[in-house]
Amino acid sequence: MTTATRKRAPFGVHSIDHFALDVPSLADARCFVTAFGFDVEASGQELRLRTQAGGHVWATLREGPRKRLAYLSLNCFADDFEPLRAQILDAGGHAATPPDGRSPDDGFWFEDTDGNLMQLQAGAKTTPGCKPAAQRAAGIRPQRGALFRGDAPVVHPARLSHVLMFTPDIGRAIAFYEQALGLSLSDGAAGIVAFLHARHGSDHHLVAFAQGSAKGWHHSAWDVPTVDDVGLGKMQMQRAGYVEGWGVGRHVLGSNYFQYVRDPWGSFWEYSADIDYVGAGAEWPGGDHPPEDSLYLWGPDVPDYFFENTEAA
Repeated sequence: MTTATRKRAPFGVHSIDHFALDVPSLADARCFVTAFGFDVEASGQELRLRTQAGGHVWATLREGPRKRLAYLSLNCFADDFEPLRAQILDAGGHAATPPDGRSPDDGFWFEDTDGNLMQLQAGAKTTPGCKPAAQRAAGIRPQRGALFRGDAPVVHPARLSHVLMFTPDIGRAIAFYEQALGLSLSDGAAGIVAFLHARHGSDHHLVAFAQGSAKGWHHSAWDVPTVDDVGLGKMQMQRAGYVEGWGVGRHVLGSNYFQYVRDPWGSFWEYSADIDYVGAGAEWPGGDHPPEDSLYLWGPDVPDYFFENTEAA
């Protein structure tokens, strides 16, 4: 079963600031993320990904021998920083050395119970304060509800919604992220997957886990306004040569429309629209669900490679 721990932690993070991935080829990475719709800045030996020019840096890609999560950076309110640092250590986190190019004084660096490098810092909340109003797909009003294909726009992600990682012990991961970081279990499925949200207003999941044989990076999800953008994103990536993935479909847990696109290293980047939202302080009616509800309400069959952890080899 996938279950929450009983006692809620006193303090909690509010959002993801950014993540950093090591990838084998920055040239290949630049082609992929540019096609996905990011504004890409080359800075030294890394790529910085924004959803709009001059905006927030949501992800950093660095060249390394193989694809892996370099670190995940989480934001909290300034008054919660020191209590959260103590809470992380009390829950079994270990202080760690920051990666090259980052100062030891740049927040608090630690490892989670799977050995993933994490950063805690006081910073702005990057998630919405409420569920955005539903948007209707662009069309030619008032006669037509859809654009002509030649007028379809390039899809650009609006923001990072969530990340999902493989873990060798999903129960241990849930316990640590609840007790150390103050996240709450939204929903889970029979020890297969677990979805956790932040207490200060969050998408249905900010961080998620899939049970596997080893730790690893599965996907990042990027919010787009409508299901049309999800479908157009799929076409956009296929035309760029990135044909492997899964979608278009709709999830049960989280309710979002999705299209996953497989990158050159076997992980995924998701176009996501209309995900459920958990308001600040709200109680979510979650639970442990049967496996058939863990993935999708409708959509194509799940490809065999979807839960392949390419970092486990």
